Formats: sequence, C-alpha cells, structure tokens
Amino acid sequence: MKKPASLIGNKNKFLILGCGFSGSYFAKTIKKFGCTVLTSTRSISRDPNSFVFNSENGVIPDAKIFDGVTHILSCIPPDKNGNDPVLKSLQNILKSLSLEWVGYLSTTGVYGNTKGNWVYEIDEPNPFQKRSHKRLNCEKEWIESGLPVQIFRLPGIYGPGRSTFEAIKNKKIRVISKKNQVFSRIHVADIANAIIYLLQNKNSLKFYQVINIADDEPCSQIEVIQYCYDLLGLTMPKPILFEDAKEKLSPIAQSFWMENRRVSNKLLCETLGYKLIYKNYKLGLKNCYLNSLKK
Repeated sequence: MKKPASLIGNKNKFLILGCGFSGSYFAKTIKKFGCTVLTSTRSISRDPNSFVFNSENGVIPDAKIFDGVTHILSCIPPDKNGNDPVLKSLQNILKSLSLEWVGYLSTTGVYGNTKGNWVYEIDEPNPFQKRSHKRLNCEKEWIESGLPVQIFRLPGIYGPGRSTFEAIKNKKIRVISKKNQVFSRIHVADIANAIIYLLQNKNSLKFYQVINIADDEPCSQIEVIQYCYDLLGLTMPKPILFEDAKEKLSPIAQSFWMENRRVSNKLLCETLGYKLIYKNYKLGLKNCYLNSLKK
C-alpha cells in the first residue's frame, strides 16, 4: 500500500498550550517536520518561539501569535472550578481562526475504577476522583465548542528524565504490593508520535473524537520497579503491603491505588494502524535507561 503524502509541513503553524512534559516533547517532535511551532509559558521566557498565556492572571497572547495558526494542542489541566482555562479565555479567538485540528490531552482517569477490567473509548466514563470529574467536564466543553477537536485519554506517562529510575535515584521509591492491582502507562514518545501519525493520515483514516493512547501491557507497579532495579544491577527493597503503606502515602498517591483498570489501545493500534515505538514498559524503560547513560 502506497504511503500517503504527509499532511504536515512548513505550511502548518502549531500552538502548544501548556508545555509540560508531554507538550514539550510534542513540540520538539513536530518541529522536525518543518512546521512553525510556538509554545506557551506562564511567565516571560527567553525562547523566541514561546509566548505568555496565564489564564489565572488574565494574561492572554497577543493577537499576532494566532496569525496563520492551523493546529492547536492543549495540555493545560482544568482550573480549580473544573472548567477549561483555554476555552474560558480564548474560545472566541480560536473560533475565528481557520483551524484544521485541535488536540486535547485528557486522562484515562475519566473511566474510573473497573476492578482491573479493560476500558475502551465506547465505555461510558465513570470518574471516581474529583480531578477526573473536572477532566471529563473539560472534555465536554471541548466537544461542545464546535472546534475540530480530538481528545486523547492518557494513562501514566513516563519517558527519559521522568521514570522509575529517577524515583530510585532520588530515594523516593515506594515498593508497594497490592493484589491484582495493575496500571496502564505510555511512553511520552508514543503520545507525540501517535498524534503525528493521525495527523499525517487524517485524510485516509476515519475520524474518532476520543482515542486512548496506552501501551500493550498493563501490569503491576512491582514488575516495573523490579525491572528497573535489575537494569541498574541493584537489589529491590522488600515490598510493603498497600494496607500497611497507605497511611504514609499522600492523598494523591493513595488515590492512584484506589482505581484499577486496563486501558485498551485497540482503536489506535488495530483500527487506525498506529505502531507503538515502545509496546511495553520493558522497551520503554530500556530507552530511559540508555538515555540516562548518555548524560
């Protein structure tokens, strides 16, 4: 089958709103296609390709920032009231642009607790945590905005500089055991590359408004930690039972252990044909480990 010509190139201008771990990685990756890429910061930066957007302080970008924008990726979390800060401040401006595409990074937390069962995009969201209710509200705001939006639900995100290796190195690792508990995860490179794949093949693929981006193998946290210790040639500390550890965990850390689900990537990988770079935590963590050796 002949590969379609890329729909992404120097005629495109991307605005990345909220340039944290995933947003920065996406910006770096999409630049390789020759696009103009501008990234938002909350305060003035020396980077000539950045602009200030701080919805809390009412600081919105100059009108010229939006000239010729074709694509927007929003990675900004809900505000304290559970509303989307981008739409609250910029919806009228965005609606006046000739946008080809808008992406919104959400969370698989909107599915809630399925006691280890698989979750799919067709499943009715059933958020358990307050923050997940807020996320779902933002998803609805984006869908109702009338903008050409695609929502990406993400599980635990890791990558070079942000993985279990850092927790081990900084002595912040907690080896906790909880029977039948699994977590889904995704390498940051697969978030960026999956989105780019969908954009490149936009004309030949059926459009889905909500897509999970997760790897093939949800698994226990202990397996991941054990693998990291093995790569480092160190002995993993003896696991503590969750029931014994939970009192010492922060409320947010506790909350992650209160939900148990496996996130399906069948829509992305089987229906839409994206091939994961890191199909499982072993491949992804090996990449993080090799990256750390280069430093």
